Amino acid sequence: MYNSALEDQFDRLDLRIVEELAANARIPFSQLAEQLGVSNSLIHQRFKKLVDAGVLLRAEFKVDPEMLGYQTSAFCQIVLARAQDIHEVIEQLKKIPEITECVNIAGRYDIMVRLYGFNNSHLRDIIYEKIQAIHGVEGTNTFIVFETAFSHSIAIPFLHENHGK
Repeated sequence: MYNSALEDQFDRLDLRIVEELAANARIPFSQLAEQLGVSNSLIHQRFKKLVDAGVLLRAEFKVDPEMLGYQTSAFCQIVLARAQDIHEVIEQLKKIPEITECVNIAGRYDIMVRLYGFNNSHLRDIIYEKIQAIHGVEGTNTFIVFETAFSHSIAIPFLHENHGK
């Protein structure tokens, strides 16, 4: 199912801009304009519209954890003693630099985080000494990541033929 209100608010050019920037956030606007067959100023206007609407969040560089020495990655599911503690636990998890992502999930576990360690011992220490030490954390379940097969931006609905209509 797709969001027809979104389709009414943004035209095909807007969505092509989003698609191109998701693929390469560093593309110069002049090159993007040439590629899409429009003026540079139109790209600037549409970009501002997309940022103001909250469609484009922020451009950022991705750091390769392995290049910094992080050889181990894992997803750690966290169960809380009390659901009311979730916001405080999340605030404490934010302070752990090895955690790069935190999501609230449904099911037996309440939170799942992505974390990195220099090796298995470091990863174990993060889980036992940092995560499990947080007041309100009742337990954890951890999955070691062997490799990330792929990672990409979300598909742009109604831009391509197979969008789930």
